[in-house]
Amino acid sequence: MSFKLEQKVKVVVTFELSEKLLEILKISNYSKPMIVVDNFLLNSPIIQETFERLTSSGIDYVVYDKIIPDPPIELINKGAELFVENKCDSIIAIGGGSVIDAARGINIVRSFGGDIKDYVHDREVPSLCLGLISVPTTSGTGSELSNALVITDTNAQEKLAVLSDNAVSEYAVLNPNLVKTVPKNMTIMTGLDVFSHAAEAYTSKLASPIIDSICEKIMFLVVKYLPQAVNNPEDLEARERMMVASALGGWVLNNGGTHFGHSLAHVVGAKMHIPHGMACAYALPVTLLYTAEVEPKKVREIGNILDVEFPNNATNEEIGHYVADAYKKFRDEVLGLPTFEQQGIDRKELQNLRDDVVSERFAANSPFEVTADLVDAALLKFG
Repeated sequence: MSFKLEQKVKVVVTFELSEKLLEILKISNYSKPMIVVDNFLLNSPIIQETFERLTSSGIDYVVYDKIIPDPPIELINKGAELFVENKCDSIIAIGGGSVIDAARGINIVRSFGGDIKDYVHDREVPSLCLGLISVPTTSGTGSELSNALVITDTNAQEKLAVLSDNAVSEYAVLNPNLVKTVPKNMTIMTGLDVFSHAAEAYTSKLASPIIDSICEKIMFLVVKYLPQAVNNPEDLEARERMMVASALGGWVLNNGGTHFGHSLAHVVGAKMHIPHGMACAYALPVTLLYTAEVEPKKVREIGNILDVEFPNNATNEEIGHYVADAYKKFRDEVLGLPTFEQQGIDRKELQNLRDDVVSERFAANSPFEVTADLVDAALLKFG
């Protein structure tokens, strides 16, 4: 059977990071974790306190701080080698989506061998990868609950996805203190990524009534709390709500998936070096326009969340334009995301990416047929 809701990750929301990590290690009988961490976090007080608590509790650990945004295949395979060489038994991933995605890739390779690229198309993850404790430091990808991890083939300049229900975290620890110092632009980009996850899972061919309800709540949380997190970064209530929305956004991807917007974002982001959340935010308006033609009721509901007032008897096309415009206003005016024009990219260059978008794996989840002509038109409206 194809079940429509499953959640394997044990989740805790806490303000006591080191205490909870020690508890998890103890109840799981893990004694030597590899800590995969964003390099710039190493000297932060909360991470230093965590290291000190691990050491004082007799926990030996190995630090791997080499992961960069859009993690390359090579760094993931190297991390798996380091794990095995040091006879580690678990991974604590502390960082943004790239770090957690990389840690999940490391966990696959250290468990089942090979090269992480093998698992993109040809090799299955045969059983649940235990031992990963994910600690997100952004509110965006939802990688801590997601079954999809994105890696980068730097030679081909391609983003590749590994999809497996067995490649999820064993534990997720959400600590709002870790995100209150996230810079403004990063808060905006990652928060809009959350909205894209929910909007696309909601309108995907894989959507179901139970996923729809969760997606509606995620979008509501983003619209209500993301502006507060942007304008008052130390607002822990807003930060906590966004962390929850992000985690739920990762969860719904396991069941509803993303579609055309993420296909655009993956291809354009990789080729033009645009951060993922920003690329998703540029891709969503045109995605809403096309989606409204086949899912007008759902797009209208997204408009209701964005506080759109629709005219009587609005056509599907009009619904799409009203909601796309409302989203742009939220993105550009309320939050202040830099515009696509500010990226200095010649729009003609985008047309060369048409075939890559058509063949991108998530395009198949779109509620409309993704053709070359449709992508050509979409790339002209991207941004």
